[in-house]
Amino acid sequence: MLSPKKVKHRKVFKGKNRGKAHRGSTISFGDYALKAVESGKLTAQQIEAARIAINRKIKRGGQVWIRVFPDKPVTKKPAETRMGKGKGSPEYWVAVTKPGKIIYELAGVEEELAIQALTLAGAKLPFRTKVIIKRSTL
Repeated sequence: MLSPKKVKHRKVFKGKNRGKAHRGSTISFGDYALKAVESGKLTAQQIEAARIAINRKIKRGGQVWIRVFPDKPVTKKPAETRMGKGKGSPEYWVAVTKPGKIIYELAGVEEELAIQALTLAGAKLPFRTKVIIKRSTL
């Protein structure tokens, strides 16, 4: 699973997830990409599950880039614990995603196979996504 080696703060605030993504909203490396349509939080497990789905579909033929990284800890208090007594301990890591953010990029495969693989990966994620294609400017 993806997780940071070292962080400045062990626990962070929840924060707000408003607006659209400006950074990371264009295809930079590959020819095909999976783009978020809604905002949400991607856990490290969801990122890994979608990556595995892509690799199985393309049979390790092309190259895959993961454009998100889970660097925000989510805390949880133990079950059947009374209120108070501070914040819970970090349980898992999430990548906060805004609409327009590119999540995966893909290159080196045919268009039909790439669209199928990215659609399959989008089904593993907790929000709506769409497949976009980089058109060459001739």
